Amino acid sequence: MKLKKKLVEKPWGQDVLPGIFKGESGKRIGEIWFEAPDGVIPQLMTKYLFTSEKLSVQVHPNDRQARRIGFSHGKEECWFILDAEPHSVLGLGLNKKVSATKLKTAALLGEIEDLIDWKPVKAGDFFFVPAGTIHAIGPDISLLEVQQNVDITYRIYDYGRPRELHLEEAMAVAKLTSYDMKYFREVPNDASASLFVGTPFSLFQIVGADAEPISNTASKEWQVIPLEGSVTVRGKLIKAGECGICPRFTDIDLSQNGKSLIACS
Repeated sequence: MKLKKKLVEKPWGQDVLPGIFKGESGKRIGEIWFEAPDGVIPQLMTKYLFTSEKLSVQVHPNDRQARRIGFSHGKEECWFILDAEPHSVLGLGLNKKVSATKLKTAALLGEIEDLIDWKPVKAGDFFFVPAGTIHAIGPDISLLEVQQNVDITYRIYDYGRPRELHLEEAMAVAKLTSYDMKYFREVPNDASASLFVGTPFSLFQIVGADAEPISNTASKEWQVIPLEGSVTVRGKLIKAGECGICPRFTDIDLSQNGKSLIACS
């Protein structure tokens, strides 16, 4: 099945999109989502993000915390950097351990940016972002995000923009520590690789038909995001910039694949 592409305008988006989206859009696009038809609820959501400004500082709850407030699960996500300017950064975790009270006060006073660990990024960098991780995406970055499909985000700080903050909820779930770099990896440009393997999902880069990293991976949902070339998913051609979904890896034909990201849960 091919998922429907949806371009989402954002004030912090970009005017010119990557070539796989045919460049200039005439609009300021911040996100490209892939939506399933009515009655189909994927376990994962895949989307592209394009930034020209800093995005809000936020955090997501884990499964246990989310179930307490009526959600079926929490939200963990990951970022694969497609392109970034030399000055580009991601905020991941804190640069020192602080109390929830100090973090909340810093957010209210507009000083929280000084507590966040801003990491320089480049194309090919990959970060898994566990629930509870305080995080933010900086400007001038294009990335592909894979996340658990649930709408639950606690906004901690938004640079004075007039949007609601969720400080009490955020302080109850945030990890007030540094980011664990075991979740980071530099992905080779021209080789298949495992980016993250575990729960609640796994993500692989597959170059050509070399699917060796996926061997012995069991899953009930597979999402395929071609970055170069195309793949066929249950008879549907999925080109670069599109996304396909299927229940079995054997439903995917990689014979025309240049390079794809494949997520499973």
